[in-house]
Amino acid sequence: MNDIQASTLTLEQLNACPELQFARLLGGIYEHSPWIPERAAACRPFLSLETLKLALQQAVSAATREEQLALVRAHPELAGKAAIAGKLTRESTGEQAQAGLHQCTPEEFATLQRLNAQYNARFGFPFILAVKGPTGKGLARQEIIAAFGRRLKNRPDDELAENLRQVHRIAELRLNDLLGHVPALGLAVMEWAEEIGQWSDDGDGLTCAYMTMAHRKTAVQLATWMRESGMEVGIDAVGNVVGRYLSPDPQAKTLMTGSHYDTVHNGGRYDGRAGILLPIAIVRHLHARGERLPYHLEIVGFSEEEGVRYKSTFLGSNAVSGRFDMDLLDKTDAEGITMRAALLDAGHDVDAIAAIARDPGDLLGFVEIHIEQGPVLLERNLPVGVVTSIAGSRRYLIELEGVASHAGTTPMSMRKDAAAAAAEIVLFVERRCNAGGSLVGTVGQLQVPQGSVNVIPGSCRLSLDVRAADDAARDAAADDILREIDAICARRNIESRIELLLSAPAVPCSPRLMRQLAGATARAGVPPFELTSGAGHDAMSMAAITDVAMLFTRCGNGGISHNPLETMTADDADVAARIFLDFLRGFAP
Repeated sequence: MNDIQASTLTLEQLNACPELQFARLLGGIYEHSPWIPERAAACRPFLSLETLKLALQQAVSAATREEQLALVRAHPELAGKAAIAGKLTRESTGEQAQAGLHQCTPEEFATLQRLNAQYNARFGFPFILAVKGPTGKGLARQEIIAAFGRRLKNRPDDELAENLRQVHRIAELRLNDLLGHVPALGLAVMEWAEEIGQWSDDGDGLTCAYMTMAHRKTAVQLATWMRESGMEVGIDAVGNVVGRYLSPDPQAKTLMTGSHYDTVHNGGRYDGRAGILLPIAIVRHLHARGERLPYHLEIVGFSEEEGVRYKSTFLGSNAVSGRFDMDLLDKTDAEGITMRAALLDAGHDVDAIAAIARDPGDLLGFVEIHIEQGPVLLERNLPVGVVTSIAGSRRYLIELEGVASHAGTTPMSMRKDAAAAAAEIVLFVERRCNAGGSLVGTVGQLQVPQGSVNVIPGSCRLSLDVRAADDAARDAAADDILREIDAICARRNIESRIELLLSAPAVPCSPRLMRQLAGATARAGVPPFELTSGAGHDAMSMAAITDVAMLFTRCGNGGISHNPLETMTADDADVAARIFLDFLRGFAP
């Protein structure tokens, strides 16, 4: 076979060429490590570019620790000696230049040198970061320095795993360049998320609470993108942004998708919003092709899910499912503004809320796409996963009353220390919920009201959140914790008051929708993987009126979410979009 020119390289050519040529053509994908494509060659033919990427990653995962360390050590330091001496590979030279590392100020260069030395001393291998970033357009130098400092705090094994993930991301971007692949749908999602991520209630970070100016501006922009993508669009009485991509058959039923566009305080840019933007990108693609579906496709940007302003969650999806509590209109925020007043100020008609409820007979199902908000897919090197169920939760507010007394004069044996009782409770929650599976328990709030350094705590307030994908497992754990609280308080002579704040059942996903999502995943060249959701989602509310399913996308930065560090890549968003597009085209009611 004649030599294949890199400029014309295709997946078909990689599948057909001899193994030695395959390894040579991919020789620059993993830094100075030709053994990786050599081992991956045995997995041909590759169904898709994603299958090729996964095969290369699997070759690394199956390698010995010594081989993995050698791979990591084959990478140059950022702005290090090799870069200064001009001894980087062509690929590394371009990547570091795209991040502007060749233009460091003297202060930035000195900081990178110091961090390189600290990192090598701690871990014994160089710091690796895909400096082209989530979109391939390059990270800012300050983002690189911040990641450097943050990851210095990791444990060695965790940091080796993160370095390997960064190696795979570098390889992914190089493969894209080599094969001329542009993740167009994913890039649209990332660009749109960046644009609306600039609008916040706060000067720093991203906070978009219900019916604030940032929230209302976001709704208008979502409606604009929907309209430009060929949809009929409206904003309903609770602020849901609703776009309908109509079927040629006016009598057709409706498949729904979407998620929420509000955020937690100082949250991430993809939580909720990716599940609105990704379907819009798909509809824009369909509309550009003149392609219609045999059913109506409806995208809903739910106005509120997080409960930040009025401490009541799922306002948007509860209105659609006919479960909106009209008494909530009289709730006030921290400034004393009622929900009713906020809605009226935004131009909404509260008398029209009841009419938002959908007829279950008109619906074919609800499918929500969401960033995972956890590390499961990340640790398995998978871009997407199919959700089997959404965990139910029981939440409590616990108030403990002891006796406040002098810290210096009260003997240890005579104390009624409410904070010490709380500490025992926290540790028991950790032990009881550490049994594996989907069960988790969290004390997220812990306060000593009017505490003082020289006073034994006379009172303590703490929260309790117990979740599991199985209601029986969750309830058993919660009941054990409540009994232990009684026992701890009795032993310490502490009074307790426990208030149940929320009891939400787990929501199983529809097997028929899961099967269709898994089929589309497999056709994209990704092994279907099932996982549960520990977080609550709008799909829980929608399950009251129709079958639901969820597709998770991989969450970067260790799975961090509800945090400015929340991230995903354009490639993962693109894979999810292509899977969902395939699902829509082949959807069987």
